[in-house]
Amino acid sequence: MGRLVVLAGPTAVGKGTLLKALLERHPEVWVSVSATTRPARPGERDGEDYHFVSDERFDALVSDDGLLEWATVHGKHRYGTPRQPVLDAVAAGRPAVLEIDLDGVRQVRTTMPEAHFVFVAPPSWEELVRRLEGRGTESEAERERRLTTARQEMAAINEFDEVVVNDDLDAALERLEGIVLEAR
Repeated sequence: MGRLVVLAGPTAVGKGTLLKALLERHPEVWVSVSATTRPARPGERDGEDYHFVSDERFDALVSDDGLLEWATVHGKHRYGTPRQPVLDAVAAGRPAVLEIDLDGVRQVRTTMPEAHFVFVAPPSWEELVRRLEGRGTESEAERERRLTTARQEMAAINEFDEVVVNDDLDAALERLEGIVLEAR
């Protein structure tokens, strides 16, 4: 069996950057592609970045127990992890990673308590705000919504097995790499 690592952390903390770098070093690592009801951002590709689905399709996945976890994120769009690809990757012995929100973490902890839960933290609140503003991909209202969610996520840091502070990308990547590949 492979190891399932569940990764979470506030918006703009660098989860995606860490995962991209991890996959460049270790293409054998399987990363789940979430389904979402939000529209694609410029440059995102369906099936690669996310599975962009309608509200009706998302409802069907929920009712058919096709999602390992799902939640409404930032009070607006729904995200979820398709169940079967996760089970297949773990059964095949691949190191597997889910990048999900706090509600999803809590659901996976109930359904797959053997998973390893990792929180990616910013070096400071001020740095998190700077990174979010620097992305320039969200409106002011969306940034405020995301920061409200980030405060709730930071308050739940003790619910995780490990914390990786993303203050230096190389050091954070090395730490995450060790966690994900530990079971091999």
